[in-house]
Amino acid sequence: MNDPHPRLLAIEIGGTKLQLSVGTSHGTILDRRRCTVNPERGGEGIRSEIQRILPELIALHHPAAIGVGYGGPVNWRTGQVVKSYHVPGWTGFLLGPWLKEISGLPVFVENDANAAALGEAVHGAGRGFDPVFYVTIGSGMGGGLIHEARIYHGASPTEAEIGHLALDRSRLRPEDVCSGWSIDRSIREGLATNPESILTRLSLGSPGGEARHLAQAIAENDPFALQILETAAGHIAHALSHVVHLFNPEILILGGGVSLLGEPLKTAVDFHLRPLLMDAILPGPGLRLSELREDAVPVGALALAAQCLRNPAS
Repeated sequence: MNDPHPRLLAIEIGGTKLQLSVGTSHGTILDRRRCTVNPERGGEGIRSEIQRILPELIALHHPAAIGVGYGGPVNWRTGQVVKSYHVPGWTGFLLGPWLKEISGLPVFVENDANAAALGEAVHGAGRGFDPVFYVTIGSGMGGGLIHEARIYHGASPTEAEIGHLALDRSRLRPEDVCSGWSIDRSIREGLATNPESILTRLSLGSPGGEARHLAQAIAENDPFALQILETAAGHIAHALSHVVHLFNPEILILGGGVSLLGEPLKTAVDFHLRPLLMDAILPGPGLRLSELREDAVPVGALALAAQCLRNPAS
């Protein structure tokens, strides 16, 4: 690689959004294109958008490689999507080879939570800590573990799937009770019994995506909103307690759309987490909110591409 600081291209493929960003190995985003995902068009619709946008960004910026954060389990060695939980038409798709064919560039594919974890560890809230565990709480829930600035990989195809832990013998999962979609459902189920609530008023006025009203209702000390917050925080803390007992990371980072609730979520998770930890571990890892916020996956994908270009065998 002749240029020590080449431009790189990052692609984030999620359940609700598609982002293509150009940036540097230092995590600076220079240009971006963002699209809302239409699940009815499936994977084919997302691929058509990538094919439309990619040539323009390559022509403008001449990137040296592409890093990808995909919203689901992938085989990072082959670039194949293992399974899609949110948008049909991706399971088994050879995403890395397809992107390499249409771009002519080296392509490195990771699960989006792994990519975001790397971004936060190298350029965000995890700088200076090791190990770093990042949990994304959005349309789904996933995690990534970073040690010595590298993504921890288990046996293929996936690892750190905190959203799929069994919280009890009924196989209740954190993703079933903590994700944005599950919080939407919890709010809808409580509307009838909380008719005077600020959260109810806001949610009835614009049905769909009810969780987006939580921050405002929490700021106004709405009891219904605070109940939803405490319930979700308790489940998140329960899931993170398993991570702490298994890996004892130096820092835990809350990311994804739900983390945009900010300090009230962080405080509630921290309150519920500490009593779940064994005495020998106390006080336990630090807890931080994502610093990169909605740029965690793109910045992580840039870091991934830079790392893999420097050491292709890694």
